Amino acid sequence: MSAQDTGFFGHPKGLSTLFFTEMWERMSYYGMRALLVLFMTASLQDQGLGFTVASAAAIYGLYTGAVYFLGLPGGWVADRLLGGQRTVWYGGIIIMCGHIILAIPSTHSFFIGLIFVAFGTGLLKPNISAMVGQLYSSDDERRDSGYAIYYMGINLGSVIGYYVCGYFMENVGWHYAFGAAAVGMAVGLIQYRKTLGNIAGVGEAPTNPFSPEQANKVWALIALIIAGFAGITALTYAGIIVINPVILAQYVAVAFTVIFFIYYALIYFKGNLSDDEKKKMWALFFVCVASACFWSGFEQAGSSLNLFARDYTDRLIGSFTIPTAWFQSANAIFIIVLSPFFAALWINLSKRLITPSYNLKCAVGLVIMASGFLVMFMASQYAAQGLKVAPYWLITTYFLHTVGELCLSPVALSAVSRLSPKRFAGQMMGVFVLTYSIGNIISGLLAGHFDPNKVEEMPNLYLQISLFCIGVGIIVGLLSIKSKNWEQEAQPTNT
Repeated sequence: MSAQDTGFFGHPKGLSTLFFTEMWERMSYYGMRALLVLFMTASLQDQGLGFTVASAAAIYGLYTGAVYFLGLPGGWVADRLLGGQRTVWYGGIIIMCGHIILAIPSTHSFFIGLIFVAFGTGLLKPNISAMVGQLYSSDDERRDSGYAIYYMGINLGSVIGYYVCGYFMENVGWHYAFGAAAVGMAVGLIQYRKTLGNIAGVGEAPTNPFSPEQANKVWALIALIIAGFAGITALTYAGIIVINPVILAQYVAVAFTVIFFIYYALIYFKGNLSDDEKKKMWALFFVCVASACFWSGFEQAGSSLNLFARDYTDRLIGSFTIPTAWFQSANAIFIIVLSPFFAALWINLSKRLITPSYNLKCAVGLVIMASGFLVMFMASQYAAQGLKVAPYWLITTYFLHTVGELCLSPVALSAVSRLSPKRFAGQMMGVFVLTYSIGNIISGLLAGHFDPNKVEEMPNLYLQISLFCIGVGIIVGLLSIKSKNWEQEAQPTNT
């Protein structure tokens, strides 16, 4: 794109296309995500599924973990088969179909809808983010600012999703709330199609395409995989295959962790790395550990904290009952408000020649996030006495989680791009994304211990999560002294 294109707040017009597409996609994703555990644990009389908390939380963890994991093949499909534009388009259509299926008042279609949304998000999410970068030339100084605007769209979409779907859930019905998510994705698709000319030349073709013969074989393999999923789903509904979601989540968590270690070790030992590159890899490894632990706690927002908001929080303001899902919007609102302050913080620290290492920043973020569970430890003690607690306990927790996220999440992404050996940069980003999947699945397993019928056990759950994350944060923080030396020694090498 031309540096002269300033049609969207001084940025290329294509940014508006991607901004609003992502905003509506995030509206649909986060709006539905806020409902999942609540819907699965609601009784059959309340038109829910009547699942146990352990099963619902495990399914939630598997779903959110799969969304991140499927971004890896989603990026590969765009690079080798379809190109970014078409992959985003088809991904959005699949997401919309998934929400429509979820809107059908039938328990049998629920998991099919989840599968559709997960696969569609895997196609759309990584590629639309990559296309934002492709709007700018390599020397265009507007790139970072463009991503900041794009990130604002993500959070605006999540706020809209929480409020719209949360309101429908409380006042109209579950399936109308799922249907609202489908409408949001449809609006995003219409907007995307009508403004497609703004991103002409961006992601129109695969960057590393297969030959026609190879492409045909790959499509046949993809069709076979889809048929396999359909067959397993059919056998499960027929009762021939019985799947315990908790056990499945445990196996998947182990599998993703093993894949992470094997892939990381292969690059480290078989990648012909220099000594400086190996030092970078060690520094990055601790960032990955902090990331997995962070998301295992942070993602309690959609599971145990969501249930706490429903069952143990006083949500009455006068005669108005705050919809449960609205509490989760606090994270997005805090991000919008606090992001400029954190951007200024890192700049001012660097001006004063204070440059904390990546590991130290991630360790601080992990500890701050974990302190939010100390707040929940105190709140849950009141709940264990049969009291409903004031909303500010959850709001304080989400505030601390957001501060931790702003310390860790953007810093971790920057660490991957800067510390990875350049010839393995794409693969290392894929390996890093596995930490999101691992953290999400572990989060679901941890939330499974949140039993509304055993409220006296809640304080111990939150205390254990807090102490574990604080312990990991302290260890990573202590190692940051050594890792900072590795980062500084490795700076000259950019091979």
